[in-house]
Amino acid sequence: MDKFRKCFLSFFCDRLNTEMEAAAFSVDDFGFTFLEEGFSARDVVEQKINESSMSDDKDAFFVADLGDVLKKHLRWVRAMPRVTPFYAVKCNNSRAVVMTLASLGAGFDCASKTEIEMVRSLGVDPSRIIYANPCKQLSQIKYAAAQKVQMMTFDSEVELMKVARCHNDAKLVLRIATDDSKAVCRLSVKFGATLKASRLLLEQAKDLGLDVIGVSFHVGSGCTDSSTYVQAISDARCVFDMGAELGFNMTLLDIGGGFPGSEDVKLKFEEITGVINPALDKYFPADCGVRIIAEPGRYYVASAFMLAVNIIAKKVIMKEDPSSDDEDDGNYDRTLMYYVNDGVYGSFNCIQYDHAVVQPILHKKPKPDEHMFPCSIWGPTCDGLDRILEQCQLPDLQLGDWLLFDNMGAYTVAASSTFNGFERPDIHYVMSRSSWQVLQQIRTQGPPSLLEESCPSGMPACCGRESSLELPAKPCSARVL
Repeated sequence: MDKFRKCFLSFFCDRLNTEMEAAAFSVDDFGFTFLEEGFSARDVVEQKINESSMSDDKDAFFVADLGDVLKKHLRWVRAMPRVTPFYAVKCNNSRAVVMTLASLGAGFDCASKTEIEMVRSLGVDPSRIIYANPCKQLSQIKYAAAQKVQMMTFDSEVELMKVARCHNDAKLVLRIATDDSKAVCRLSVKFGATLKASRLLLEQAKDLGLDVIGVSFHVGSGCTDSSTYVQAISDARCVFDMGAELGFNMTLLDIGGGFPGSEDVKLKFEEITGVINPALDKYFPADCGVRIIAEPGRYYVASAFMLAVNIIAKKVIMKEDPSSDDEDDGNYDRTLMYYVNDGVYGSFNCIQYDHAVVQPILHKKPKPDEHMFPCSIWGPTCDGLDRILEQCQLPDLQLGDWLLFDNMGAYTVAASSTFNGFERPDIHYVMSRSSWQVLQQIRTQGPPSLLEESCPSGMPACCGRESSLELPAKPCSARVL
């Protein structure tokens, strides 16, 4: 049996009786609609648009494919069998998403009382939650203690003092700083202890009688340099050694997030895991007794959500002195401003706070000879900052036409507001029947076996043949529907 198969069986068998104890949820609990064979989430978008064609009520809406979340989970298990995902709830706190991941046996990275409440309300055992916020309010530490959530991060003496005061059974994880200078969203400017400070914090924890069980780090959201993980894992090894010198039994490594959730990125998921796995084998071998977790957020949800917005207003800006050669050069005598019914105070907050770059997809297929004009796209609020795109090329669209945006699941619905009285878009959840069957199999039997011959004799039916559900190498990226 090769190394990969051994790793997978270790991942599965060691956790079968703990992390796979997921609650049994029905289709009604999830609130999704089944996709019939041959249909996709984009067909549902088309259906919703058609249903609105006879009405003035053309509100923006999401279609979210929970089957895509499932595929991402299977992809994770294949790529990093030693690393247990603890989903970062802050990325997208949609109940159906959290419920799907709870059914898959994932853990959860919670940053507040409200997130812990939500995850616990789904029957998730507190051992599957890490309170991964290094700056916690006293009352919320007490709430975590009452809920028996023990794992929590820290990076300062003050945090240690608060935990010592409020949570006698805490299992502490020291968060260390990383070089996240090449990440889209940097986090070490706010969180993380240096290696020098780590020793002092461990000594302080020892003096307070606190139990430090491991180390965590985060290379930044939207990591663009996989070598950052290697250095962070190496630094974590140093801190583990410091802990051992002080008498701590450190058994947990949390490698954080930074994993891409779509394919339109420079650094692909498998490129990152191809660097992480050897680093883990080098610094934390499989037989060292250290459990490894991660905090993926956008990885699970980005590509699962598509947003449909409607053009509610339009302005034509004519050039004051167009030249006669403008049209021949492709520079027309006008620019177009489109106003749509969702914006940066709503689902497109990801532009401001997550540095997202969005591209519109035309719902109506343009004619082969249709002119494209320089355009800008604006949200519906009265704020001049509510601009979705400063410049793009679109045809001469009309009121009531639709624009679609894919890869809209990460840091969109979770951070949207109702500023100016504009409501958040409805979310329509879908899942194929084959995905639902695989989800039920995982809930009751554990992950499907990657290779049937990996199963040792006597292993129960939990290692059955994998479903026909396929993992896409790359999601559809067509820009016109």
